[in-house]
Amino acid sequence: MQQQMHVLYSDHHGWLQSWLRKKLGCADNAADVAQDTFVRLLCHRKPLDLSEPRALLTHIAKALMIDHWRHQEVERAYLEAIAHLPEPMAPSPETRLLILEALQRIETMLRGMPTKTRDIFLLSQLDGLTYPQIAGQLGTSLVTVKRHMRAGFVACMAAL
Repeated sequence: MQQQMHVLYSDHHGWLQSWLRKKLGCADNAADVAQDTFVRLLCHRKPLDLSEPRALLTHIAKALMIDHWRHQEVERAYLEAIAHLPEPMAPSPETRLLILEALQRIETMLRGMPTKTRDIFLLSQLDGLTYPQIAGQLGTSLVTVKRHMRAGFVACMAAL
């Protein structure tokens, strides 16, 4: 396996990084995503089908690019939100980084939820609706709302 990964890396890393540079428009981000692609392969527990190595690498890299773009979107929204704060209230760079990491974990957790669970969870947590209000708004039973909220809280605990 180690020899197989060495050959895969030496034969395709340059190609993958070049492909990513065209997609991302940034050599540094391309290098990071290329490296993360190979790390994902190394961490994969099951045997891999390496008959089409470039197809496998692009499949993994595309998923990582999507994650990268989502993280950039979260970061951009956060930076816009704090841009209007007076200087004394602005978070330090260290605090900013911790908040961004937490926001990215929350975004990943929410994205991993089924749509209905996410919608119910956000109506409760962001909009402040009660469970009966959510049930009425969505035309569902109170038991269903409670079940989805329980799943949402379990997802939050797992994200910790």
